Amino acid sequence: MRKKNIDYKKLYTEMIFEKYPQKASACGTILKKKEFTVMDVIRLNKIISSGKAQNINQKYKSYDRTAIFEILEYQKKHRLNNVATARHFNISRNTLGNWKKQFLI
Repeated sequence: MRKKNIDYKKLYTEMIFEKYPQKASACGTILKKKEFTVMDVIRLNKIISSGKAQNINQKYKSYDRTAIFEILEYQKKHRLNNVATARHFNISRNTLGNWKKQFLI
């Protein structure tokens, strides 16, 4: 069975211009990128869902190794503890702790 790659750029561009045209300017810099990363998708979701309950789809999030290292690097760069980093990225403190154990030790 062949793995299908999702074209997130096309998906989010269409969704923003059809359902959220008022947020198109806020998403413009991300949508201009040639390729999307997991972090770009997270940023777009944050912009789109601002003011809405974000915990509904929380269990469907997944992160690749690049995104995990980007989150851990953000924490280190800004000198944040696990609680502050978890709040910023809307993830569990336990998840963040597990990533640190798995990838940094």
